[in-house]
Amino acid sequence: MTTPSAAAPIRLGTRRSALAMAQSGMVARDLEAVTGRPVELVQIVSEGDTTRASLASLGGTGVFATRLREALLAGECDLLVHSLKDLPTTPAPGLIVAATPRRADARDVIITRDGTRLEDLPAGALVGTGSPRRIAQVRAANPAVEIRDLRGNVDSRMARVRDGELDAIVLAAAGLSRLGAEIDLHVEPRELEGWPTAAGQGVLAVETREDADPALLAAIRRLDDPATRFAQEVERTVLAGIEAGCHAPVGVHALIDGDRLRLRAEVYGAEPSQTVGRTEDLLIGPISASAERGYSRDTGSADDDASGAYPRADDIGNEVARRLLEAGASDLVSGPPTS
Repeated sequence: MTTPSAAAPIRLGTRRSALAMAQSGMVARDLEAVTGRPVELVQIVSEGDTTRASLASLGGTGVFATRLREALLAGECDLLVHSLKDLPTTPAPGLIVAATPRRADARDVIITRDGTRLEDLPAGALVGTGSPRRIAQVRAANPAVEIRDLRGNVDSRMARVRDGELDAIVLAAAGLSRLGAEIDLHVEPRELEGWPTAAGQGVLAVETREDADPALLAAIRRLDDPATRFAQEVERTVLAGIEAGCHAPVGVHALIDGDRLRLRAEVYGAEPSQTVGRTEDLLIGPISASAERGYSRDTGSADDDASGAYPRADDIGNEVARRLLEAGASDLVSGPPTS
């Protein structure tokens, strides 16, 4: 392993979309403040950026990450910034998610021209989304609307509402916030208790090689937010535990509130009556960072049997997944609801 010069720019690989560049720019500025070194953005084109096919048909989860990870492993860049919800739950060999900075707003929002609530849209209204989870949630909220696949950047998606092609679209609040987009449309946030979003939504993942320069790895880990890391680890462990991939309509959100964790997970069926859900309110104790591991599943005592030991993120996620499966979730994760 070659140790770079202290003054050499740190190369941050990113997709070329406006949102990816904005997110990467946020991390770049924080990393420059920590290291005192310049950070340059290296634009990398992925398959997901060059096709208009639906995300489900492309394989969904991981479609944006594969090319970036190849570039990182090949030494074309020193680190990557991903939207965590785009990453498969299985770790990538040779790579490590060294930091998950503080989470942004994890909610979805409904965008309309006139502020009509989703539940009040008339029969036949056209709602744009390409996410199986969002499709199921929209249909549960208003079975009379029609769904249209939605791709493109935030501006082009909102233009389809503004121009009357669609009556509403579903977007992530975090993306709108990070872009600082000028919005001349109506925004209706959906609260997480009744509309849990994708595992890791609103979280950025800073990924680097396992054999990265120790000084760089230590600097990246300083960007980590332990509460965010713990919450998203619970969410992604639930997703992995029910073996739900990109085609599965699953919403799961974990909120850290002091020393408690509140979680809502739902696996959606083709009909609202088929939905399997789980709510948890657990004492988890203090959340602490692991300077040695960075991206750690552990909190509290390392000895699960020790007095005062608190549950770990993966223990909580696996238990929730088990209960969802027992309740029938395994019958719902084989594919998206039919159009």
